[in-house]
Amino acid sequence: MENALALASANLLSPMVLFFALGLVAALARSDLSVPEAVAKALALYLMLAIGFKGGAGLASHGFDARVIGTLFVGAVLSFAIPLIGFMLLRATSGLDRVDAAAVAAHYGSISIVTFVAATQSLVSLGIDYEGYLVAVAAVMETPAILSALWLARRNGGTSNGVNGEHGGLWREVALNGSIVMLVGAFVIGWIVGQNGLEMVAPFIIDPFQGVLCIFLLDMGLLAGRGLMQAGRSLRPPVIAFGLYMPLLSASLAAALGSTLGLSVGGLALLITLAASASYIAVPAAMRLALPEARPAIYLTLSLGVTFPFNLTIGIPLYAAIAGWIAG
Repeated sequence: MENALALASANLLSPMVLFFALGLVAALARSDLSVPEAVAKALALYLMLAIGFKGGAGLASHGFDARVIGTLFVGAVLSFAIPLIGFMLLRATSGLDRVDAAAVAAHYGSISIVTFVAATQSLVSLGIDYEGYLVAVAAVMETPAILSALWLARRNGGTSNGVNGEHGGLWREVALNGSIVMLVGAFVIGWIVGQNGLEMVAPFIIDPFQGVLCIFLLDMGLLAGRGLMQAGRSLRPPVIAFGLYMPLLSASLAAALGSTLGLSVGGLALLITLAASASYIAVPAAMRLALPEARPAIYLTLSLGVTFPFNLTIGIPLYAAIAGWIAG
């Protein structure tokens, strides 16, 4: 309990979370503070490069074994199954139509790489090690949720062009999404060059990382605050409630499956965090093609404006505490 409280305190008072809070407050106060879009994209690419490279180097040190394969498989299963659960809950409680429910559910099966990065930094600050190949699990968990949502839309009579029409544009959008290309590409490069290569670029990849993350989370706070102001009428209480309880449900499922993998405390905490996070980069891009009639004011604002701050402030310490209880 004391460790959980210490992690919660450290996370809430970390520079990253405080910069997110600054952006959120500034947006709600209608400040003209902003991060230029080109700068925000550059920061996102840097974060993908750094976390992917470090993960690949970690896998090179660990080796490719049955535990890695098992963890990748569990990640894929979670990514495909969570949207099915989320869709049923949304249809039963929120009043959303099947298209909006499928679009929202897809976001909760996929992952937020920034939540993952914030979780890794929280673990590092407490000296908790984790398996580097969890970055590969993050990459694997991006796509199955989209497939699951498309199946839900088709099964329930959806008429979106992305569902019943040509899929080429969708799959290209998913496979070549810039964040995924950079994450996977940097991971492969890190795997090839190993720890020696990581040491060569450490001044660029390791030292500036937390400072860049602060600026990126400032921008995320601004986006979340503006989204909440613009979509207040669309996010009814049952929908907002979903954005708070679904991460906990996904975390519980990941903890149950992850407990069989033999992961370290840090590794299990990151797997739980991945399952509990909600995408706001790759999935929205795919939904624009697959389900264009779905409302971004609901699915994007819910994942970025409700679930993301919940995970950043409360979720990450909670997931680490659960992992410590199971694997500690």
